[in-house]
Amino acid sequence: MKTEEFVILLVDDEPDILEFLGYNLRKEGYTVHTAENGRQAIEKSALILPHLIILDVMMPKMDGIETCTEIKKNPKLANTLVVFLTARGEDYSQIAGFEAGADDYITKPIKPKLIISRVKALLRRYKNEEEPSEILELKDILIDKERYLVIKDQKEIILPRKEFELLSILCSKPNKVFTRSEIFSKVWGDDVIVGDRTIDVHIRKIREKIGIENLKTIKGVGYKYEE
Repeated sequence: MKTEEFVILLVDDEPDILEFLGYNLRKEGYTVHTAENGRQAIEKSALILPHLIILDVMMPKMDGIETCTEIKKNPKLANTLVVFLTARGEDYSQIAGFEAGADDYITKPIKPKLIISRVKALLRRYKNEEEPSEILELKDILIDKERYLVIKDQKEIILPRKEFELLSILCSKPNKVFTRSEIFSKVWGDDVIVGDRTIDVHIRKIREKIGIENLKTIKGVGYKYEE
């Protein structure tokens, strides 16, 4: 996809930040929309179906974590990427963000070059819409990569993008152990910095949502889907 085809939604209760970020992203050619609070973000994202949402964590009434959780409930936004903006750098904030479905996490003060670099790295992960469908069929689940669907017991399950990509990678080669560095590179990309516990959080969420015990942690090495 071309840069101008990507739609980005900026969400922050500070007008100066919206103006600053909007200016820098529009200068790169992106189509940019803005929202001043979580409720506006939920309504606007349902209308414009953005490819990426840059979302402030600390907002009044409805914070970024709650907003992201609500947005991810919309099946039409299952593939939408979410980047959190916050002045807080504590591990527990990052873990809460990733549990809510975040794809990346950037701390303030905002550096334009860093934001643009992260945005480009994330948007590169969108597949060409003309690519043919690819389906992985295992003994207990079916994974439809084009529709971003997991089917188990004839029931469709929609996972956040990162959880889906992680599951797809592990299931692509049953019984193969994927190292943490392999997973970080394939799912988050080499340009994105995430915490060490990120994969553990995503694995736990996948197990809970799908109800499978096949995802195994190999201590000190990595993870695998065990047939």
